[in-house]
Amino acid sequence: MEWKWYLWFIRMAVMLLVLERCSWCTTDACLEHERIALLHLKPFFNYRNQLQSWVEVKGSDCCKWERVECNTTTRRLIQLSLNSTKWEDNMEYVMDNRNLNAWYLNASMFLPFEELKRLYLSGNVIGGSLENEGFGKLSSTLSNLEILNLSENYLNDSILLSLSELSSLRYLDLSINKFEGSSHLRGFQLLSRLNNLETLDLSGNSLKNTILFHMRNISSLKTLRLSANQLKGRLDHIHDGSQLRPTNLEELDLSGNLFRNNTISFPQGLSSLKSLTLYNNHLQGSLDTIGLSNLTNLKKLDLSGNQIESFQSFKDGGRKLELTHLEELNLDGNLFNTSVFASLNKLSNLKSLSIRFNQLKGSIDMKDLEAFINLRKLDMSYNELKDLVIHQDISGNHFQIPLSFAPFANLSNLKALLSNENKMVTEPSFYTSIPKFQLEVISLPKCITSQQLSCKLPTFLYYQYDLRYVDLSHNNFSGTVPTWLLENNTKLEDLILKGNSFTGPLTLPSAPNSKVSLIDISQNKLQGQIPTNVCSHFPHLSHLFLSKNAFEGDIPPCLSGMKDLSILDLSDNQLSGRVPEELITKNSLTILRLSNNNLSGHVLPVILNANGLSKLYLDGNNFSGEMANVDVSISEFPTSLREINLGNNKFYGNLPRWMGNVSFLKRLALSQNGFEGSIPMEFCNLNRLEFLDLSENNLFGSIPSCFNTLNIKHVHLHGSRLSGPLPIAFYNISSLVTLDLRGNNLTGSIPKWIGTLSSLSVLLLKDNHFHGEVPVQLCKLDSLNIIDLSQNMFSGIIPSCLGNLTLSTETNKILTDSKISPRLTGDGLVKTLGALGNYYYPEGYLEEVIEFTTKSGFLSYEGNILTYMTGIDLSCNNLTGHIPPELGNLSEIYSLNLSHNKLTGVIPSSFAKLHQIESLDLSYNNLSGEIPNQLVELNSLEVFSVAYNNLSGSIPEPKAQFGTFIENSYEGNLFLCGAILHKSCSKTDSPSTISTLSEYKGEDGLIVVLLTIFVVLYINQYWRRVWFSLIGKCITTCRYSNVGNFLTYHIFKQ
Repeated sequence: MEWKWYLWFIRMAVMLLVLERCSWCTTDACLEHERIALLHLKPFFNYRNQLQSWVEVKGSDCCKWERVECNTTTRRLIQLSLNSTKWEDNMEYVMDNRNLNAWYLNASMFLPFEELKRLYLSGNVIGGSLENEGFGKLSSTLSNLEILNLSENYLNDSILLSLSELSSLRYLDLSINKFEGSSHLRGFQLLSRLNNLETLDLSGNSLKNTILFHMRNISSLKTLRLSANQLKGRLDHIHDGSQLRPTNLEELDLSGNLFRNNTISFPQGLSSLKSLTLYNNHLQGSLDTIGLSNLTNLKKLDLSGNQIESFQSFKDGGRKLELTHLEELNLDGNLFNTSVFASLNKLSNLKSLSIRFNQLKGSIDMKDLEAFINLRKLDMSYNELKDLVIHQDISGNHFQIPLSFAPFANLSNLKALLSNENKMVTEPSFYTSIPKFQLEVISLPKCITSQQLSCKLPTFLYYQYDLRYVDLSHNNFSGTVPTWLLENNTKLEDLILKGNSFTGPLTLPSAPNSKVSLIDISQNKLQGQIPTNVCSHFPHLSHLFLSKNAFEGDIPPCLSGMKDLSILDLSDNQLSGRVPEELITKNSLTILRLSNNNLSGHVLPVILNANGLSKLYLDGNNFSGEMANVDVSISEFPTSLREINLGNNKFYGNLPRWMGNVSFLKRLALSQNGFEGSIPMEFCNLNRLEFLDLSENNLFGSIPSCFNTLNIKHVHLHGSRLSGPLPIAFYNISSLVTLDLRGNNLTGSIPKWIGTLSSLSVLLLKDNHFHGEVPVQLCKLDSLNIIDLSQNMFSGIIPSCLGNLTLSTETNKILTDSKISPRLTGDGLVKTLGALGNYYYPEGYLEEVIEFTTKSGFLSYEGNILTYMTGIDLSCNNLTGHIPPELGNLSEIYSLNLSHNKLTGVIPSSFAKLHQIESLDLSYNNLSGEIPNQLVELNSLEVFSVAYNNLSGSIPEPKAQFGTFIENSYEGNLFLCGAILHKSCSKTDSPSTISTLSEYKGEDGLIVVLLTIFVVLYINQYWRRVWFSLIGKCITTCRYSNVGNFLTYHIFKQ
């Protein structure tokens, strides 16, 4: 019996030890030595204080720190996410210059993390490892490391040796680096040591075809991504068994390479391949179907973005694509015609077929589609289809679609219907059809034509109960908002009704819907107040767009408490009252847009506590206050704010110096307020700033010289009282794209250093007091395409080198923001269709607007139109000499204004080469000779004026655009003739006769005329009023026209 007690005693001792061990394992805090190791890492990965939660407080639980994940039992660190922590998010350093910032990593710093499974180091400009401190040192200690992400760095082939020792790796991402695939001993063949590696991403490098040879022995590999490299030549070269034979490979991405032939051949060793992507190569002509036949288990094939015309077997001439397991086929952006469907009719398991942007023309017989018995998605948008034998409708064609969608009624497997930009037609009232399908996704934007003033919603929608995504935007649907869509479809996530004619108050469904994530009812005609129960009805709403309606009243306070709300746009309504403070300071909200309402009150210092907000738009309201007097001592400057627009409000006082502490700010607009004084030096601390608009305030003084330390792109300071010469503050700012200094009191000449602004595209110096010559340095600015130097006192000749400007399209003139497509949370097809490509919402709303005088008006240009706009305005100066014929080389110019100067000579016949020009104004000069008849070839010309010159002869033949110009285009030229001027060219007095007569009169005659005018004006009150009215008109037209010219134009020429 004693041995039993002894055995019991041993068991109890062991149990106590185990319990003690478990007690240690379940400690609430992380291990102290791992916490210390993290603190040693912090100085290398803490750009902009992104690791601020990593504090040097003993006992602090590092498992709760940002970017750290621990095992819940052992409390050992298992994941470390240090992506983009060496530099700013989104790789804002220039990708081509990453080597300037590259640094070398000491991988030994990760040795304390013995249970680390996942390590993310992407976007940190790592150039390699320190000598003898590479990743190989981790192989024995970090035996659990499975995921390593080193993408978007500056690594090259030299690091491969150390990486090859991490035998536990399952996932390795080396994309967007500087790998070249060299064949020396440290090359990619070393990766064959990674016996557990399943995913390898080498996209975005400079790899050649030899990489396929190096991959041949990685037998465990399931996913291989080689997109955006330099693989080229014949695609069938990869079929060699010695080249590529990973038998377990399931996904192969070769997109964005240089394969150019039409032969595809894969070895039988790739029989496990399920997904093949050949997007955006140079495949063309007929594609050999036999070459794909070995891929017997292929489920997904992407051939989009090539120039393939058809499928054909080069062996027997057959045209059938026989991939019996294929479920998804993408043929977008090729040259297929309607015969392609006959080549695909053996794909009986096909669920998704996309053939957008091809050359499908004419009609399609529904019999060609009957073979696709499992098809759930068919997208043929953006072709030239006219009809289907059984009225099918697909996006971007010209189909007439019945509102009931009856032709689809029997397609019981139909889950997604995309029918964008077609024409909907009504049906007889007796026609009713209950469809057999239950859709999950429907997208019908831009389908109602202008022939119908209003239209009711498609009738089949009343029978749908499983919708997740509904886009009915930009139609002419009327009536009240269809809340029954929300009541009938409890899984609905996105409801997009933007750009319709829905009226009345916004009513909500009777029951809440917890699935709804996005609602867009902007650009309708809704009135009344925003329902106060909108929050309780949609508790998980993340995006709410109600802009451009007629909502009034207060902003519902409950919006401040919605924990998932990320984007709120209530702009362009009639909302009033104050903004709930919590709405600005709530952590979940990233974009808040309340522009163009009647909101009022003080929003400072609330803005300084907007810790989660990224972009704030309060412009066009009645907010007031003196920003400079805000007590900032109790505020923490938000690190999240990137964009602020407070323009067109009632703020006043000096510009706030504390604004310089909002260091992450990229775009700042404070225009159209009552700010005064000078621009604070503290603004130079905004070293991320790329857009600044302080225009239409009462600012004076000079611009801080430290501005040239910024990487600023767009500067708007027009309509203030800035004085002095052109500020040296802009010297050598190579990033500057727009410089708008119109309507100030700037003086002096344009300095020669203007040529250092290498990116300058828009230069607006109108309405100042500049003088001197137009500098030839402007001709060196290759990006320059909008120049406005009007209403100054420039003199001298027009530089002929201006004709060398290319005036090319410049996309950098506009503010670019990413556009996001909503993502659905469902599985399968619904998730696949999350990014539908038709509805987007922008990530930012601040726009670059350029004002320019053209076509006899003051116009604003923004968005895509601005990228194409080109123009030169040198009007209202004292320029002399001839018009340089070289200006005729400006073939891309849209507007040219040289009016109100003292130019002489003839109109260059080379102007006939200005094929894009829409506005040409040469009026109020001293030009002579005839108008070149070649100008009638300017088919885009809308506004043309040569009024008040010394031109003679016949006006151009009234054909094409010149048939639209009336008498005022030519008035004030005594010796012009033509039918429009009611003057026959055969009876016109010659210029020589008049010239002789004027010489005969001499100076005495001129004095008599002037005295006569003076006497008449003194005696006759009526004529005196007419005289001063004309003087006022002249001054308004051109501030710097002189009285002598005016007398000449308005007395002697009329």
